[in-house]
Amino acid sequence: MKNHRESGHRIQILTEVCPQIFHYSIKKYEGLSPYPALSGAKINRIYYLAFLGGIRENLAEKWYVAAFFKMVKIKGVFMNVLVIGGAGYIGSHVVRELLDQGHTVTVYDNLSLGQRENLFSEASFVYGDILDYSRLLKTAVSGSFQALVHLAAFKAAGESMIIPEKYSLNNISGTINILNVAVEAGIKNIIFSSSAAVYGEPEYLPVDEQHPLQPENYYGFTKLEIERFLSWYDKLKGIRFAALRYFNAAAYDSNQRIKGFEINPSNLIPIVLEVAAGIRSEVQIFGNDYGTRDGTGVRDYVHVSDLARGHLLALDYLSKNNKSIICNLGSESGISVQEIIDTARKITGQVIPARVVARRPGDPAVLTASAQYARTALGWIPRYSDLETIITSTWEHYLLLKKNHEINL
Repeated sequence: MKNHRESGHRIQILTEVCPQIFHYSIKKYEGLSPYPALSGAKINRIYYLAFLGGIRENLAEKWYVAAFFKMVKIKGVFMNVLVIGGAGYIGSHVVRELLDQGHTVTVYDNLSLGQRENLFSEASFVYGDILDYSRLLKTAVSGSFQALVHLAAFKAAGESMIIPEKYSLNNISGTINILNVAVEAGIKNIIFSSSAAVYGEPEYLPVDEQHPLQPENYYGFTKLEIERFLSWYDKLKGIRFAALRYFNAAAYDSNQRIKGFEINPSNLIPIVLEVAAGIRSEVQIFGNDYGTRDGTGVRDYVHVSDLARGHLLALDYLSKNNKSIICNLGSESGISVQEIIDTARKITGQVIPARVVARRPGDPAVLTASAQYARTALGWIPRYSDLETIITSTWEHYLLLKKNHEINL
């Protein structure tokens, strides 16, 4: 009897916390028309059926009544989210995290850097380019989205210094399209994948959000300009945004749910593992005479699953606080090039040939993040960003590709 009363109390609170979901569930169960207020926000099907099961059993002692109530209370109202660039390396991990948390997701991607293997059956997919304004607008308007995640950018720093027009067109003009579409479609929350490249040469360490913004490559410049556009659209159009300044994204989902792999990676860790996998012949070490513990450069690496979680926390922050935020996402621990190679050799059992070459102009000896603000404002704490977890999950991904005959090891 006690459990019956407790379940009844949960449902009573549920009707107060989220009456739209409650009434939608009742109407759906009775075979009536869906509640119109939820036309753009589907309920996670597993919990939805669990909730109906609880009603059918007259609120008897069932785990699913508590599970549904807990989900609504802890995770808040489910959102309908447009993820632009959601078939890419980071984007696919963000989509997976959104789906895991019960949100409804539509991926918009031109597959220039993304892959179909990274799409999930639970998410809708629209093939499209951010430079195709009419298609982007049609997608945004038809979806009744409460938020969008913007990950659609070219990101090779070296290339951006050679072909700046490519980055101007896609990163800057494409973002202006996204912002204008958000205005027309009434999307009020944007999560933007920014970059630590906005800081340039570090003047002090660790780098926090108050560090001077002096990008040293055109890619970093485009990211900084996009942050400035977002700030103006916040002031003029009431669009709230979270600009997440990534440091070095690495690794793969440890549950191996991401099936594709990063195309032409430019970051060190995937390059090292590609050498281990026989895809590349050697790793180039750009200088071993820095004033660091082993002479090689030191960087801040963050597991992509931790980054994905950061997007969810940022979305929650925007919905609760109705104000924009800019913050770093980094592990706060510096790892050297030589430490990465040595750890990869140990974990993979491969030789991994490496050759020291000249320093690259503009490469600082050390670059590490302060993520204190993300911890305080978002409650973001990296869970998987230790070196061994990063290397292990990356190597396991390559072994999965081998098993599926996508690469030869």
